[in-house]
Amino acid sequence: MSEEKKGFIVKDRRIFSEDAQDVEKEEEKKETAAEETKEEVTREEPAPEEAESTSQFPEINFATFIFSLNSSALVHLGVIEDPATGQKKSLPMAKQTIDILGVLEEKTRGNLTEEEENLLKHILHDLRLMYVKEKG
Repeated sequence: MSEEKKGFIVKDRRIFSEDAQDVEKEEEKKETAAEETKEEVTREEPAPEEAESTSQFPEINFATFIFSLNSSALVHLGVIEDPATGQKKSLPMAKQTIDILGVLEEKTRGNLTEEEENLLKHILHDLRLMYVKEKG
């Protein structure tokens, strides 16, 4: 069989007339004005959707992240029913989440406040005990 080389063609579609450059400059001015107006609107107050969403959720910090992983582990241990699926237990997933918390404890050692360190230590202790009880 003979192989044919297929190439490609490059077409330059740029416009070099002065009229086209004027149109481009006008478009740039409009975009800049629109961005400035948008910035002014966002500085005044957040959009209604943003205001609602930020008020519904707690502040994102290390503690809320740990609580989120804790909740996930509790769902997988069957302590809390999964609202999406209604499933009660998934021990391999629980173990993985507990292991993730263990890795976080190890990797953040020395970089946490005393409060954060105690929170992580106690959550890990409780989850490990629950896991052993469920596994047993």
